[in-house]
Amino acid sequence: MQNPVENDVYAALADATFQAMQQAVIYLPPDVKRAIDRAVSQESDPVAQGEFANIQKNITEAERLGIPLCQDTGVPVVYLTIPPHIPFSAQLYDAVAEGIRQATEAVPLRPNVVDPLTRKNSGDNTGAGMPAVHVEPGSRFTVTVLPKGAGAENVSRIAMLLPSEVDEIEKFVVETMLIAEGKPCPPVVLGIGIGSTFDGVAALAKEALLLPIDQMDPFEQHLCDAVNRLRTGPMGLGGDTTALAVKVKTGACHTASLPVAVNVQCWACRRATVEVTWE
Repeated sequence: MQNPVENDVYAALADATFQAMQQAVIYLPPDVKRAIDRAVSQESDPVAQGEFANIQKNITEAERLGIPLCQDTGVPVVYLTIPPHIPFSAQLYDAVAEGIRQATEAVPLRPNVVDPLTRKNSGDNTGAGMPAVHVEPGSRFTVTVLPKGAGAENVSRIAMLLPSEVDEIEKFVVETMLIAEGKPCPPVVLGIGIGSTFDGVAALAKEALLLPIDQMDPFEQHLCDAVNRLRTGPMGLGGDTTALAVKVKTGACHTASLPVAVNVQCWACRRATVEVTWE
């Protein structure tokens, strides 16, 4: 049986998860808006300019009406940072799931979570392994949500390169978007993971999507420029901007391997962080 403090933590985490999910699917982060504004100012293609006008109207209307930016509200990917004084237990996972259930009903979110084989829908975006919860220690108790839609997730890729193939990373990234074409609703944000293990590099790529996108280091900018030379453009209709940004996160790996993952995100790079507090 839970004690009063555990009850308070459970309720506070469920509420924070609800708030973060609601905020993420309605309001784009300021850095994403700035990246879109920058792309608009640099776009020379008339069709692409028209698509950007539609994107900006979409953003404005979602905020004005308090409704999700996209009908695909994604599957819930959640990151928790837990300070030392918060006991780690299965109850934290339960609380996150409760917050997602509340958001599914109240926001509302589209019920997207299904069994992979029977395709039976859970109806509330929870189920085995959903929400996908990642936990790490931190100085503050926070919940971060990253709603992940299928259009972009479906064209994401992983490669187990050899250590001698460092120069192949750019080719793999560009090839990923060449294959994807307009399916992920470009202009995209690409999270690139380099290193770790087969499963770890995919996690790095997704975590890269949590980084601010309005600034890139020289390597990230180089990859972004290479993708933009494809001229896939907004919604795949051509233009200067295929990628708003490329963000890279690296991890140590085996001396005999070079894992690389590309996690594709659409222009609506949705994420939100809420601190968990209670009396």
